[in-house]
Amino acid sequence: MTAELGFDGRVAIISGAGGGLGRQHALMLASRGALVVVNDLGGAVDGTGSDKGAAERVVDEIRALGGEAVADTNSVSTPEGGEAIVATAVEAFGTVDIVINNAGILRDKAFHNMDPAMYDAVLEVHLRGALNLTQPAFKIMRDKGYGRIVSTSSGAGVFGNFGQANYGAAKMGLVGLTRVLAVEGARNNIRANAIAPIALTRMTEDLLGDLGQKLQPEFVAPLVTYLAHESCEASGRLFSVGGGRVAEVFIGECDGFTSATLSPEEIRDNWGQITDREGYTVPAHMGDETALFVRALS
Repeated sequence: MTAELGFDGRVAIISGAGGGLGRQHALMLASRGALVVVNDLGGAVDGTGSDKGAAERVVDEIRALGGEAVADTNSVSTPEGGEAIVATAVEAFGTVDIVINNAGILRDKAFHNMDPAMYDAVLEVHLRGALNLTQPAFKIMRDKGYGRIVSTSSGAGVFGNFGQANYGAAKMGLVGLTRVLAVEGARNNIRANAIAPIALTRMTEDLLGDLGQKLQPEFVAPLVTYLAHESCEASGRLFSVGGGRVAEVFIGECDGFTSATLSPEEIRDNWGQITDREGYTVPAHMGDETALFVRALS
């Protein structure tokens, strides 16, 4: 029998943990010994309003099951809010080991009809929210030489989805953030990864129909739990997850075409080679990608 992954004494902050995916992450980590900060403003799906009791209810669930948790209702959408959430963790438990960026809202509309307020709001919560929460925690992680960061991306950003230009841009931005944190955190034993989940939550219940019953949020928590564990060495990676399926998603680069006299016509005439996916490379960071050019041009 394989040993169970435990989190005894590890302190985890989970944003947007008052329901859906975040609640499941909180319950699973707490059940394995993590000390959890349940952060949730308690707003509606579109980010309006607040329900200060959402986080408290999850904390009550955790405590009823014998776990330890505290509630936090600060918003991730401002730097001050991010600092305050980390301060809650430090005050309650002394440190931060794990950050799970899960908070999110939806403001869907076809791009030509989307007003600036709609993309500002979504970028603020998803992308700026992750920056605001992760940076103060990252500083603590660097000082202590340990940290695990898991951010919630989406197939809407990686692959595209109608009516979600704001959401998709924010979610792909989280992939970029994850890649950079993996590079910058490597020497301090900080691992950063992202997930692209598909699950039945308040944000997706109108989209999934009957399929939603096979895509319960509890199917996502096991991957987040593994990525947040000290034994996980993967970093800078992205994983699709839902309904019991887990698969890595990666960005690859074709071998390409090289010419010392590159012209638009050469690009046209060699388009097949430029786009040939045989023998692709998956760069781990910018240095790897630059090395492809060095080899091609030397």
